[in-house]
Amino acid sequence: MPRKDRLEAIKNLEAICESPVITYVTGDRRPTAYQISDDAVRVLYRHLQVIGSQNRINLFLYTRGGQLVAPPRIVHLFREYAKTFYALVPYRAHSAGTSICLGADNIIIGKMGELSPIDPTTANPFNPQAMPGDPRNMLTKIPISVEDVDAYLSLATDRAKLVSEKEKIEVFRALTDKIQPIALGNVHRVSKDIRTLTPELLTYQLKKAEEKIKIPEITKALTETYTHNYLITRDIAERIGLKVTKPDDKLESTMWTLYELYEKDLHLREIFDPEEILGDQESATVTYDVAFIESLHRGDVFRMEISVRRAPRRAPAILPPGVAPPGAPPPAVVPPIEEFTVKLKPKGWIEITED
Repeated sequence: MPRKDRLEAIKNLEAICESPVITYVTGDRRPTAYQISDDAVRVLYRHLQVIGSQNRINLFLYTRGGQLVAPPRIVHLFREYAKTFYALVPYRAHSAGTSICLGADNIIIGKMGELSPIDPTTANPFNPQAMPGDPRNMLTKIPISVEDVDAYLSLATDRAKLVSEKEKIEVFRALTDKIQPIALGNVHRVSKDIRTLTPELLTYQLKKAEEKIKIPEITKALTETYTHNYLITRDIAERIGLKVTKPDDKLESTMWTLYELYEKDLHLREIFDPEEILGDQESATVTYDVAFIESLHRGDVFRMEISVRRAPRRAPAILPPGVAPPGAPPPAVVPPIEEFTVKLKPKGWIEITED
């Protein structure tokens, strides 16, 4: 969709909120999924510089998660410019997105809105390799869930009742056989970090003494109680003690309209199809928008270059003779499976100059 359509929707949202709106939307369409990242902080800073100090600034957010270091920096930055900071969640604000919401004075969550537990996956250079390629490229690494590692160790002691030192050593050795010890050390560090970061962010939202009493309980709920895939609806978020506002029909509709514009621009409901990109060609390169940061004053987009190539065709496979009973039809010929190689090349944040 043209930027002017998104600008019109942002303008409508600002009119209802009676305060400026900045959008931060990261796409989750694979293989071009993009996450909240530290590189967005400087881009957000440019928007806030133009907007200037305000009584209230709203962050319209859609994301499936991202880097642990980014949320506190984003929250602190917004609070440098806003006396009150609101998070607007039309749909998903998972993991690192939830962390950002914890640092808001109020979270406005739509009917489709979802937060999630904060048990991040770690992307470390020593993580297992997911696919052939440059071992320094983090896009080729298998992320490790902090809570999955904890759950594995708890399974051994709590369920399997492995209590002797020898048994515990064997369990840990099996883990280090699959995952580099340095990567596991990173998992442990991140686990400690989220249990420190979460209550710190909550102090922005829960300021009164009687509210601060709930911080340990909320922290436990978000970092230990629920699994990573558990979706925290606005009712659950309210129940565990977060400051949540349910939008009226007009605000709900306006937030969802803006989300759907981004959904179309980021192709979020479309399946990535190499055949569609290639057509009759053996190889092709295309560029996709994978994230947006926008306000009425400027727009920025993160672009990803994708190179797709057909893999050499393998000869058809023939099922071995002699395995079918007498009178059966001739051995079947299994057609070759079309295979593709896909390479991703981030182009970085680019200011939008076209309409």
